[in-house]
Amino acid sequence: MIMEKGRVVAVEPDSLWVETIQRSTCSSCRAEAGCGQSLMAKLSGHSSYLRVLLEGRDASRYQLGDEVQIGVPEDVVATGSLLVYLTPLLTMLLASGLAHRLYANEGATILAALIGLCAGGLLVRWRADRTRNDRRLQPVLVDEHEVVRVFS
Repeated sequence: MIMEKGRVVAVEPDSLWVETIQRSTCSSCRAEAGCGQSLMAKLSGHSSYLRVLLEGRDASRYQLGDEVQIGVPEDVVATGSLLVYLTPLLTMLLASGLAHRLYANEGATILAALIGLCAGGLLVRWRADRTRNDRRLQPVLVDEHEVVRVFS
């Protein structure tokens, strides 16, 4: 399980929205200087917002600004990364190969590659929408008894 600390930015009756920035993984990775995630986080200060299901816990125990520890199963990260990166790439290659074989025209091949890339992106989006509430794919609260109040 990949662990990350985050700050509660919204409380809903059945979930929390937690703001994180993936520093724990960035500091241990060899490609830190050349990583797009690390670079974008440094440039924009942009954080990630994750929806964490409470799974029967009382939402009133959490307040805005609380620091919580969340965990994401490693297999979810690995399979999700493969899906997000490989699906558009494979659909692009398949569409361009098919167009090249059928038309043998460079313009048609390029157009088919773009259409395949967009179709792969739409497939990923469809899959994400379909599995949005799948409990096996959601981050979980790790330290449910230790909520740290952060006063700023």
